[in-house]
Amino acid sequence: MISRYSRPAMTRVWSEERKLERMLEVELAALDGWAALEVVPVETVDRIRSLATPPTKERVTELERETGHDVAAFVDAVTESLGEDGRWVHYGLTSSDVLDTALSLAVQEAGALVVAGVDRAFESVASRAEEYRTTLCMGRTHGVHAEPTTFGLKLAGWAFTLERERERVLAALAGLRFGKLSGAVGQYAAVDPEVERIACERLGLEPAPSSTQILQRDRHAAVLSSLALLASSVERFATEIRHLARTELREVEEPFGAGQKGSSAMPHKRNPIVSERICGLARVVRANATVGLENVALWHERDISHSSAERIVLPDSFLAVDYVLDRFAWLVDGLVVRPERMRANIDASHGLYASQRLLLALVESGMLRGEAYRLVQRHALRAWDEELDFQELVRADDAIATAVDLDRVFALDAYTAHTDTIFERLRALRATQETAVHA
Repeated sequence: MISRYSRPAMTRVWSEERKLERMLEVELAALDGWAALEVVPVETVDRIRSLATPPTKERVTELERETGHDVAAFVDAVTESLGEDGRWVHYGLTSSDVLDTALSLAVQEAGALVVAGVDRAFESVASRAEEYRTTLCMGRTHGVHAEPTTFGLKLAGWAFTLERERERVLAALAGLRFGKLSGAVGQYAAVDPEVERIACERLGLEPAPSSTQILQRDRHAAVLSSLALLASSVERFATEIRHLARTELREVEEPFGAGQKGSSAMPHKRNPIVSERICGLARVVRANATVGLENVALWHERDISHSSAERIVLPDSFLAVDYVLDRFAWLVDGLVVRPERMRANIDASHGLYASQRLLLALVESGMLRGEAYRLVQRHALRAWDEELDFQELVRADDAIATAVDLDRVFALDAYTAHTDTIFERLRALRATQETAVHA
């Protein structure tokens, strides 16, 4: 991911320096396992641990020009300062033992940052939802006015979605909280399973129940898919903001800083650029998930076709999602909300929002549903086509005005009567989230 869309903490996770540190952690954890089995003397492992340092990426690159193999170059670089003890580094292991176990560590580290980002976005959305709990706005289906809802309910729905995405990410991360030190084809011919168990325990991972030369890539595909779903949900929220920011609606606006320019040509422009950026990056994350799915079907015990692709799509997906979550939380925190425009847009539909309530009232009065529907629709279509007030039309129709209480039918408080039901659920969820975060 280009630096424009990368944040420092996540960039550090996927840096070459941090990768080499994790690889060394795996090698040292394996040596602890060999020492426990009394294959390598404890004092030798202690000496190695005291002297071994992560090699520089420049040194590894230099050696790789000769070896043509990145892990071999890494091992050579690590052992340069270890003398005779260096012969025990990488003992019994194959390259993917180190790479895949280190990659699992990277995913857990990066995943923790993503979950923290989801939590921040959730709290931003939930707080603004409470703020606008009863602020009426027009609900739209197919892009067309339907019935009023509240802006708070719209945001509450986003909060519940973020909670679902959080659970999906956590489940995918749990599926990759595994390491493997099982050798060339996963049958432990050159390494004792106890070495794997001890090493994984040291690293905070579990030994894979079975592996080939690698951890099976359905685990990695699940992580990429969970990131793609998360990005897609945030894109949905950003798309809604973009729609509501259109000139014709102008119900919300993105924050606009002093000195900011919305266009190089048109000084009046205040464009939803952050929302659009979120939508664009979500496309990248979804495309990367497809690569993860393609990586599942490898040849036999392993081929290398997944490796080059993963070096791009895993870091880029985590970097993009981390950035998207940060920008989305910033966007929600500073979102300019215009309740007066929301009310004006409700009024712009000539009272047609009450058509369902009028229909139900007529049915309750004893009228057959089909007859009631045709009667209400006739007035509704006329109000729409001729831009007349729907309430005035139906009040002038004795068949309707004498049958139902039209003041009750057109009362806007009906659309906020049960908002507390949803907000009680949201408050309960927030309490659970707060407990989980501070546990």
